[in-house]
Amino acid sequence: MNPNPVTNGFVKPVPTEEEQAKIEEVRKLLGPLPEKLSSFCSDDAVLRYLRARNWHVKKATKMLKETLKWRVQYKPEEICWEEIAGEAETGKIYRSSCVDKLGRPVLIMRPSVENSKSVKGQIRYLVYCMENAVQNLPPGEEQMVWMIDFHAYSLANISLRTTKETAHVLQEHYPERLAFAVLYNPPKFFEPFWKVARPFLEPKTRNKVKFVYSDDPNTKQIMEENFDMEKMESAFGGNDDSGFNINKHSERMKEDDKKRLAAMEDIPSASLDSLSILSVSDGTASNSAHPSSQDVSEDEHQPQGKGSIP
Repeated sequence: MNPNPVTNGFVKPVPTEEEQAKIEEVRKLLGPLPEKLSSFCSDDAVLRYLRARNWHVKKATKMLKETLKWRVQYKPEEICWEEIAGEAETGKIYRSSCVDKLGRPVLIMRPSVENSKSVKGQIRYLVYCMENAVQNLPPGEEQMVWMIDFHAYSLANISLRTTKETAHVLQEHYPERLAFAVLYNPPKFFEPFWKVARPFLEPKTRNKVKFVYSDDPNTKQIMEENFDMEKMESAFGGNDDSGFNINKHSERMKEDDKKRLAAMEDIPSASLDSLSILSVSDGTASNSAHPSSQDVSEDEHQPQGKGSIP
């Protein structure tokens, strides 16, 4: 029997003996977990945290503990469509009906159509979208794809507060979830920003970012190599002219919510009191994705409609 199951052409690597040993070390450090949290600590999940911390067992364990505590407080898997529907109206982030050639979900992001001033609301919607994409991963896959559409994007769309919160949530609680990101038609002023930021990113992260320009055949080939262009939105050079429809998207999300909540129905909730394993600093339970977040709009220098690039 082939030990590497194949799904949509994807060959899932089997952990080496050394990697498996590190997984077991993390499990020993974690100790016993409530049933609800143990589902977030599969071998694949532990491997993601180990990779994110360059295979340093104690650092990976601490990072994973932080995420478990965050999940108990923030309850990301319980966020439902009705709660965040207002944030979704413009299609600033949504899961595309198109997947990549490995069957991985694609999150479309359009920072120019930000419709909210609430940092907390923006982050909560981002978390909802990430959870939904994870829910729709094909068997054996741990990663998703981001497509960032820069149409009509300007400096006015940059929000340092939201960018900081976004980076914290994605880096600390969704490590190694990104397969690659396509930056589609980024404006000229974005290139100097990328040149400044690039040296501070790890090589593996830098290599995940792909610049694509609609008037450049060489970069357009990136799209053809990774997607079925018959099913890709026309905004990204594909042949699907349907575009974003909030009503259809709403129905898809409601159906996904039902499936997710039904799967969790018989699993007891975890509480902070049950997490004696967590030696990380305590914080009060909050609807914020980050302890420093507040239920406030952008600062006084941030006018209506500004967003960020996740």
